[in-house]
Amino acid sequence: MESYEKLLEEAYSKVNVVKKDSGRFEVPLVKGQVQGKNTIITNIKEIADYLRRPIEQLAKFLQRELATPGKIDNERLILNSKLNSSKVNEKVNSYTREFVICNECKKPDTELIIEKGIKFKHCLACGAKSPVRASI
Repeated sequence: MESYEKLLEEAYSKVNVVKKDSGRFEVPLVKGQVQGKNTIITNIKEIADYLRRPIEQLAKFLQRELATPGKIDNERLILNSKLNSSKVNEKVNSYTREFVICNECKKPDTELIIEKGIKFKHCLACGAKSPVRASI
């Protein structure tokens, strides 16, 4: 039989930790440039890491919402159209509201889970679960 301390240590290793940060949650602004007919977002990885979401998911959302094809290249997102930064920032904020911020307590400490084929946003701070759009 395993010791209590070992079992407790194992349980803590499986629990997602919620930040005790009381600071304000502010998504980094998009940085990038327009080259020819392409818009290159250079800090997409930084934004995805801050939101604790996969870069591919954020990129796919932006491509769909901005109605433009694109690709991830060396931790940059290259979109095949000229876009201004305010429009891209608006879509990043829309993604944050839909897939990151808890609907109940308004904290960003969430994870996306799938139960019975339905995607939920599960809050690690208050425990609330709310469904999100099925397709990203």
